[in-house]
Amino acid sequence: MIDPIRALAQHGQSLWYDGLKRDLIRTGGLARLIDDGVRGLTTNPAIYEKAIAETTDYDADIAALAGRGLDARAIYEALAIQDLRAAADLMRPVWEETDGRDGFVSLEVSPLHAADTRSTVEEALHLWSALARPNVFIKVPGTPAGMPAIEALCAQGVNVNVTLLFSRSAYRAAAAAWMAGLEARARRGGDLSRAASVASFFVSRVDTLVDRRLEERARGADPAARARLEGLRGKAGIANAKLAYQDFQGLSATGRWAGLAARGARPQRVLFASTSTKDPRYPPLMYVEGLVGPHTVDTVPPETLEALRRGASIHATLEEDVPGARAHLAALEADGISMAAVTDQLLAEGVEKFAQPFERLIGTLEARRARLGAPAAGAHRG
Repeated sequence: MIDPIRALAQHGQSLWYDGLKRDLIRTGGLARLIDDGVRGLTTNPAIYEKAIAETTDYDADIAALAGRGLDARAIYEALAIQDLRAAADLMRPVWEETDGRDGFVSLEVSPLHAADTRSTVEEALHLWSALARPNVFIKVPGTPAGMPAIEALCAQGVNVNVTLLFSRSAYRAAAAAWMAGLEARARRGGDLSRAASVASFFVSRVDTLVDRRLEERARGADPAARARLEGLRGKAGIANAKLAYQDFQGLSATGRWAGLAARGARPQRVLFASTSTKDPRYPPLMYVEGLVGPHTVDTVPPETLEALRRGASIHATLEEDVPGARAHLAALEADGISMAAVTDQLLAEGVEKFAQPFERLIGTLEARRARLGAPAAGAHRG
């Protein structure tokens, strides 16, 4: 195991890998990551679009599936299910060794359903059944329409990764929806001991947008105001995440949660997503090192994992200077940076950033099936 990953584990944090392409499975790359201490795998439409568009690894299967008359959307689903099943099987020993705490892989419902509760539930149930593995998560966006879907799916025994959480209020809503789903499941006599969920709270994108707004305000400001605004850069993402973790701890201390825990339920862990730095002026492990604490997951892309391999300073940071985090966000508000407006914009952009690559992916598959000699597809499923 890589020493920094071992150090994270000693502080109660699991490291998951954000990325999937077929040769990662076929060449033994995923098995090596597991040996290195990686405890789970996440992916999203942008990652999958790149994997299919930039390689020929999927061509034989695309041709075979197209020959059966499948359209581009159905081909994508078949490819994703094949890869996720294989990844889940490789992760299964981790799931068993950790008694169902880790060893998960995630597959996302179509981002085109982000505003449609019913379609989200229907597709999630379909994917859950098709994957047929206990160590998978179905990713559901934390949109207003996603919250009732989360409750319905948890009630029916589906493991849910709530994605695209930017605001503390959305996190709290996602946690409440999950608990409501567990309560409904318990009323039906269901077993809560294997129910699993994570709440994916995004970090670096917060700084990207806040920094941009600070820079806009600094233009034309007097020197003292400019210095004050520049001093607020690069801190909002970690501050926001630290306070969301405080919300997690508060919810874990409620009587409502105690009743569920007494029936065997496990915490819905906070998963820190978007933990690669987008600004080259920031240290590459700024978010990894700044958000270390128990009952959490950090999912990292390949470049951040490589930075971890080179070494990291790992100690418990998630509960350090919580008053400072509150003061920082208050200072932003005082300078006219509304966190509510920031997180609302990020959610809208996040849905779009997943929808656009998904649509490109479908277009790529349609072009690829045409190049491989298949007839043009008809209407897409879903």
